[in-house]
Amino acid sequence: MKKPKLSLESLAPFFDKVEKLSKLQRILIYGGVFLVLVGSVVYFLYLPKMTQIDSLKKEQTDLEGKLAVARKNARQLPGLKKKMAAAESRYQAVMKALPEKEEIPSLLTSVSQSGTDAGLEFLLFQPKAEVRKDFYAEIPVSIRVEGSYHNVAMFFDRVAGLSRIVNIENIVMAPKGADSLTTTCTAVTYKFVEPVKTAPKKKGRRK
Repeated sequence: MKKPKLSLESLAPFFDKVEKLSKLQRILIYGGVFLVLVGSVVYFLYLPKMTQIDSLKKEQTDLEGKLAVARKNARQLPGLKKKMAAAESRYQAVMKALPEKEEIPSLLTSVSQSGTDAGLEFLLFQPKAEVRKDFYAEIPVSIRVEGSYHNVAMFFDRVAGLSRIVNIENIVMAPKGADSLTTTCTAVTYKFVEPVKTAPKKKGRRK
């Protein structure tokens, strides 16, 4: 099927008829044709471009927001790295102060040796059952020694200087003779324990 050809010659009869109309009618016709042309340009050219521009503006706003967040995170990154390094250092220090299970005998030996070096006589040195906490366990040791007040103070100072954590609690002193004391106390040391891992609950089979 051939498409009809549109030419000025084919439109001549139309223009002839229009020229025969009154001036007002011609103005209305020409005005209508102009509005149709303008409307077509707006609908087919202007509106799609405006839609595309709005879409690009929205995308630009989103990207600017993401860029602002990225810049803020980048500025905070050095501070976060320092905090992480400080936390790691603190963790290593805490772990160093909490001995492993294998180190407990040597630690208790160090506590006992500190008392001997301070000139005390041990009447009792008895480790008790450990008390489990979160990631560590307390190991209390009942101690009773004889010696002067100066020797006891020296013993406590030596224990405080150990690389591992040892706390002296429940101190009771009773005089024995002119220059001697009987001192009872509890030395509490700590050891690192692995957290207890709970096994995942098995789901029951549906009947």
